[in-house]
Amino acid sequence: MRDVIRQKLADTLHSELPSTTRRDLRLPSVPGKTHAVIGMRRAGKTCFLHQLQRDRVARGAPRETQVYFNFDDERLAGLEAAQLHWVLEEYFRQFPQHRDQQRVGFFLDEVQVVPGWEGFVRRVMDTEKVDVFVSGSSAKLLSREIATALRGRAMETLVHPFSFREFLRHRNAEPEGDPEFLAKARRSSIEKHFDEFLLNGGFPEAQGLAAEDRLPLLQGYVDTVILRDVMERHGISNVVALRRLTRQLLGAAAGLFSVHRFFNDQKSQGISVSKEGLHAMLGHLEDAFLIRLVPIHTSSERQRQSNPRKVYPVDSGLLTAFDRSGKANTGHALETAVLVELERRKCECAYVRTASGAEVDFLATPLTGRPLLIQVCADLTDEVTRLREFRALHEAMTEHPRAAALILTATSTGISHAQAAAPKGITIRPAWEWLLAGSGT
Repeated sequence: MRDVIRQKLADTLHSELPSTTRRDLRLPSVPGKTHAVIGMRRAGKTCFLHQLQRDRVARGAPRETQVYFNFDDERLAGLEAAQLHWVLEEYFRQFPQHRDQQRVGFFLDEVQVVPGWEGFVRRVMDTEKVDVFVSGSSAKLLSREIATALRGRAMETLVHPFSFREFLRHRNAEPEGDPEFLAKARRSSIEKHFDEFLLNGGFPEAQGLAAEDRLPLLQGYVDTVILRDVMERHGISNVVALRRLTRQLLGAAAGLFSVHRFFNDQKSQGISVSKEGLHAMLGHLEDAFLIRLVPIHTSSERQRQSNPRKVYPVDSGLLTAFDRSGKANTGHALETAVLVELERRKCECAYVRTASGAEVDFLATPLTGRPLLIQVCADLTDEVTRLREFRALHEAMTEHPRAAALILTATSTGISHAQAAAPKGITIRPAWEWLLAGSGT
């Protein structure tokens, strides 16, 4: 076992750092913390670890002080927590000059396969002059639990699939400057890319694949989450109910979901499952980052719990993979992309139902700054649609006077006409322009 560790260290320290599409992620600048990189499977966590290695080397750290070690290796089967210190011992035996002299970075991928790894990481942080980065997702430990296991000694960085800007960067099509002031031809090109982004999604491995390869790949991701992150991890034995629930959630993206209604539907079809079991499954799927749940905005916790929640996949590409209608739904894909972007911007999100029953897609509350009411609409060229969206947003503005108001559309078509007719205080923008603009409205 020790020989394997020695060989793995030699291999990683003498290999070139992989070149990957740069991610727009920021590590919390809190000293003395382990960095936990979390997110759904295949979203790009390992590639982000390599990006962090490259950044540290670019800032002047010697290459040999940035140590990537992947524990998902059959040769390490049976490795125990008490033996984890061999990784440090073998490294410092080879580079004794860096002990207590140089800030060494240890990037521990899939470390959770070793039971009791948390104690090792806490001890290393207390006794060595090192920076520790951990990441992983498996049946033994969900990604979010990595941070929890370290008892407040870790800060999380959540990795989503590619944002639209990262999607363009991956294709060498990222625009420079303010997206609001691009030439007409460039705007048309970006809108075409945006249509592809909504359809194909942002999972890195799925980029550039034909539909006959991409769709089975994405479906396989979901199957792995169901099997390893829910069934094996939590001992779920009701496979039929779990699969039906997952397909219902992914096949009805941006819709309202009620456990009570789903329970009654399954009961009428002879599927045996309890409401408590469904609530647990729903929580497990959210913890595995497969779905995101958006509650109704209310000051009453009881009303928040009793009202249906809106459900979204973590990536718009999953809509195509699980849609049962046979046709793409641009509006739902667009709404999903907006919700995931709001989560990237660390906004707390809820949907709004006004006193008259009108609905606004999101009330986004950032950590600092002004709340934002967002209505998502694929196309505003139809007058009936336009007036309906205006009315709902205007009513919500009356009930939430501190919030700014924004309508996001799939394309630039008809925006100037719609903006001229919009009630005062409502801004209309193409969603792709808002996505590229960053944290502002």
